[in-house]
Amino acid sequence: MTVEPDAVDGLPTARGCPFSPPAELTELSATRPLTRMSYPDGHMGWLVTSHPLARRILASQDFSARHDLRHSPIPTMLTPTQAPPGAFIGMDPPEHTRYRKPLNQYFTVRRIRQLEPAIERTTREHLHAMEETGAPTDLMRAFALPIPVAVISELLGSTPEINEELQRLRAVSMDPKSPAEDVGASVKATHELMQNLVTYKRHNPGDDLLTKLIDDGELDDAELTGLALMMLIAGHETTAQMIGLSMYYLLRHEEIRDRLTGGPVLTDEAVNELLRCLSAVQFVTRVALTDLELGGVTVRKGEACTISLPAVNRDARAFEEPDLFKTPNLFEAVGGTAGNLQPAGHSPASGNPSASGSHLAFGHGIHQCIGHNLARSEMKIAIGAVWQRFPALRLAGDDADITTREAFNTYGLDRLPVEW
Repeated sequence: MTVEPDAVDGLPTARGCPFSPPAELTELSATRPLTRMSYPDGHMGWLVTSHPLARRILASQDFSARHDLRHSPIPTMLTPTQAPPGAFIGMDPPEHTRYRKPLNQYFTVRRIRQLEPAIERTTREHLHAMEETGAPTDLMRAFALPIPVAVISELLGSTPEINEELQRLRAVSMDPKSPAEDVGASVKATHELMQNLVTYKRHNPGDDLLTKLIDDGELDDAELTGLALMMLIAGHETTAQMIGLSMYYLLRHEEIRDRLTGGPVLTDEAVNELLRCLSAVQFVTRVALTDLELGGVTVRKGEACTISLPAVNRDARAFEEPDLFKTPNLFEAVGGTAGNLQPAGHSPASGNPSASGSHLAFGHGIHQCIGHNLARSEMKIAIGAVWQRFPALRLAGDDADITTREAFNTYGLDRLPVEW
């Protein structure tokens, strides 16, 4: 494959620090925020590391999210196929609107607050199980990974038996050591469980999301199954990795942890900073539906634009001193380890001291993650509860025992060994 001069050969994913974007992305954001990129399938498109350009793309109907048009910036076995029924994240309007609109009312702040007692109960149950098992333990397997599955299962109206099986299957799917055939079997079994759940809810209605969608009568069983499966997968991995990454970051930065974990839940500001600074979702790709001017260049119809979310969430065009973790009265460095924190009030020159912006960890526009309020609540409750239960929580071993998932759409941890 011939790569154009000065083009990036695929999305940079190697990190020198587990809490910061790849250095190449940081450099590109400062010097070439819209640059040519070759994709593993041979496609030539664009890499976006500018927050303003990213917002423009994500808000524009001139760019498509359709799965059948996609090109992945990292090596993957996925092929460009039409999104299955219900999987609206891979669709454009009007199909996208048809599936998403009925869901919007169930993910408002008010609705999610009503779900918070269930999140608190699930969190307590897993913390109790950790205590019963004893230290050391893998915080990813024992806590971060199962909680989002349990919460989404309850939202959908799952039975305890299905919930338990979903947790087991998702653990297999997310384990990088799982053989490919086991992952494939896990995905197939998860789909079948969702089919069974839809059938069960038709005959056993309850006060849950699937029952309400069934009562609406607008979606058939295949669409309901696809929608439930999409919500499970999309809402599980990203939230689990954000909980894991946040825990790892706070374990390595005692000064920040002591300021954030004084109460039973984190503040909204702290959660937003964790989302901005750690950005578990590494990229979002859109495809131009027409020729257009973007960032001083012409993007041609059919060309993909991949947005690096870690890079745009550290863009000095949008955030003053973007490499500092900021909540009210708290200014500490994000990158590095606890031994080399930048002092408060000092960072590399941002070039825009008055910059301010909103992070794009959940995307933007009509495709903004529908579960963002749910993810925030899970992070606030789960992360705060850990230190309430285990105030002496610490890493077991050293950083060499913690491996990260770099060449994936969702960045995160394979394991997080802790003791108390």
